Amino acid sequence: MTVTPLSPGPRHYDARGLICPLPVLKARKILAGMAQGEVLEIICDDPVARIDLPHFCAEAGHEHLGLVEEDGAQRHRIRHG
Repeated sequence: MTVTPLSPGPRHYDARGLICPLPVLKARKILAGMAQGEVLEIICDDPVARIDLPHFCAEAGHEHLGLVEEDGAQRHRIRHG
């Protein structure tokens, strides 16, 4: 999904079925193409992602806005830093 200036909102990526380290690698690649301040919402079902994604954000200078667990998956929100 492409975010346009007229409808700001998060970009979405469904990483369900991917295991470590793929959710982080996908997030890194998507964030590299985003502008500072844009938000990525990534859905994962790998239990390790709840540790890896916040750690990646801290190391890469992005802001992990939190995660919500629903339907056996985690919905992470990341603001490009």
